[in-house]
Amino acid sequence: MFVGAETVVTVAYEVARIRLENLAGGGWLVGASSDAYREWGRDLARIGPLGSAAGLSRLVDARFRQVVTHRRSAVLAMRWEAVGPGGGLFPVLDADITLAPYRQSATLLSLTGAYRPPLGVIGAVLDRVVLHRVATATVQEFVDRIGSAVADPAGAGVPEAAGVKPGRTREPRPGC
Repeated sequence: MFVGAETVVTVAYEVARIRLENLAGGGWLVGASSDAYREWGRDLARIGPLGSAAGLSRLVDARFRQVVTHRRSAVLAMRWEAVGPGGGLFPVLDADITLAPYRQSATLLSLTGAYRPPLGVIGAVLDRVVLHRVATATVQEFVDRIGSAVADPAGAGVPEAAGVKPGRTREPRPGC
């Protein structure tokens, strides 16, 4: 199933790109991903066919590639999947987080991806009835969380270590 979300970040594209790279390189995105996926898993367990079955692992493996910069965009590929006992009962999401210039001092941050509902035909039916709404809300919340961290890393609780890559100034000065 396809899923997507977007938000406008009120910082220039170059600043947003550097901040996204720093968030990914500093590990902040892994934590934010795990939090969002756990919420998705909790909602799925509550409304899924097994209810909240005890003992099922919802530990998420969040993986990110390096940010790839194109002429007018930057893309960060990611994967979310549950691992451990019962991991197959939760969806796997493969997605791209994309930044693109929006206005002179704003950037469009979007996530587009696809996930595979668990449980084969039963999961596909549940997805059409209710789970897709849960997935869409989860992804939008995750995108909004990233947007807040890109717009204001300190205000979003981004640790100092995730705010700057070694050897790089904090961010480009306006007009540079």
